[in-house]
Amino acid sequence: MEKQNIYGYCRISTKNQNEDRQVEAMRQYNIEEENIFIDKKSGATFAEREEYQLLKKILKRTQNNVLVIKSIDRLGRNYKEIQKEWKELTIDLKTDIVVLDMPILDTRNYNDTMGGFIANIVLEILSYIAEQERINIKERQREGIEIAKAKGKKFGRPTIKLPKDFQTQYNLWRQGHQTAKVTMANLNLKKSKFYAFVREYESKNESLKKVS
Repeated sequence: MEKQNIYGYCRISTKNQNEDRQVEAMRQYNIEEENIFIDKKSGATFAEREEYQLLKKILKRTQNNVLVIKSIDRLGRNYKEIQKEWKELTIDLKTDIVVLDMPILDTRNYNDTMGGFIANIVLEILSYIAEQERINIKERQREGIEIAKAKGKKFGRPTIKLPKDFQTQYNLWRQGHQTAKVTMANLNLKKSKFYAFVREYESKNESLKKVS
């Protein structure tokens, strides 16, 4: 039997997540490091997931491939996405898929009609569960934010705290008594930070002249 090319795909969707658990599962499956592809972009569509797109190009150019993922939701954020990617991989790219968390979803095992039928049913169910879990997580996050707001917790970008003597130095600069370079030096600020403070300061004082 011809040796199969085995690839692993890992995806994390937030900065607070870590790919170590998924990567370790790939290593235990004896997948070579160079064949493990990892995407770390939050909220990105599949078109924006560079490693996944690179992997699919490899699968398209080669044959006898196997794609290993930790769980079914690595293929998408909702039912429609998971179904689309599964069909593209298995039908268009003729790639077998192994889902480590659900051994029944190992397409290498299904050469008969009944086995494939059972696997498709499981896929349908798991895809739906993955979508519902995502909806539930977002709802719990929303409820948590509402509760925190009710307790006085603030969200969003914190207000910029102006440096000491900023107003004095700002007025000297705006009135033409000193250059922006001298003002930055007096405030010990880099150019980008200085103008960020200027924009913040002027946004709160609409009567001030805007920086061009």
